[in-house]
Amino acid sequence: MTQPLSASSTPSAQATARPFPIPVNYFAMALGTGALGAAWRAAASAGMASAWVGEAILAFATVVWLILIAAMVVAVLNFRPWLREQWTHPVRCCFFSLIPATTAQMGATVFPYLSYLGYALAVLGALGQLYFASHRIAGMWRGTHVAEATTPVLYLPTVATNFATATAMGMMGWKDAAMLFFGAGLISWFSVESAILNRLRNLAPMNVGERGLMGVQLAPPFVGGNAYLAANGGTVDWFFLIMTGYGILQLIFLMRLLPWIMEGGFSMSLWGFSFGMGAMVSTGVHLSAANVLNPLGIVLMVIGTGFLVFLWGGVAYVASQGRLLVGRR
Repeated sequence: MTQPLSASSTPSAQATARPFPIPVNYFAMALGTGALGAAWRAAASAGMASAWVGEAILAFATVVWLILIAAMVVAVLNFRPWLREQWTHPVRCCFFSLIPATTAQMGATVFPYLSYLGYALAVLGALGQLYFASHRIAGMWRGTHVAEATTPVLYLPTVATNFATATAMGMMGWKDAAMLFFGAGLISWFSVESAILNRLRNLAPMNVGERGLMGVQLAPPFVGGNAYLAANGGTVDWFFLIMTGYGILQLIFLMRLLPWIMEGGFSMSLWGFSFGMGAMVSTGVHLSAANVLNPLGIVLMVIGTGFLVFLWGGVAYVASQGRLLVGRR
């Protein structure tokens, strides 16, 4: 089984070390599920759902995150050559940013129950993502990056992470700090999107089993919109609607491409859709709660929740075939 949630690799970048069966990329499962749980927690706060729905999803996301953190500890102890290869790979290294992003997200998850732990996780996630961005993105400024590696995963180190940190800090009441991280994510998004779209339009198509990574295109507008709400106190205004409009446009594009993206059947790369879909549910909740474009809000909630259910069904399917753990059959 080839490694899921990764972009094409050149012969020189192919793994030669003993592979670890749980890739770093699987943190996308915790990230997307956590975003869905946060959306339904917000729905409960708005009186649109029972509180247990969001809390149950968040509890499940927490368990997934803890399992993945434990797996990375095992990898550090026993699979260091593999980790070094992933860390230096021009594309796969971006997935390490999912670790601090989910750490900050977990801070917001546990904050209502254990506030000091929530603060600690949010700060740890913020520091971790800034460190990784300085490694990955600043390192590219030396002219070592190749155009083929400019896939949508390039959003992760500076866009998704800063938006996730901004959301967590805003939810914990650090509004000014949240706006700082929102600004960092927003300008990073603007600066990198044209390069990514140029690669998708003009270079070789992504491999069949990896096309789900294109779903990351959905994340910046919806995740960014929710980060903006967390930073501004939850006010649905013209800027939030602008972000939502662009997110809907990306959704339409990706749904039009979905048959092509899934040409090879279900693959774990489809978890590239998860963060954007989870955040899209939250967008729908905020629109409906504010009585702004209420029918649209309901549609976004249904589509996003349904897609996350589909992704977990896909996980069950590949697990039943013995393909969930990389290198195992």
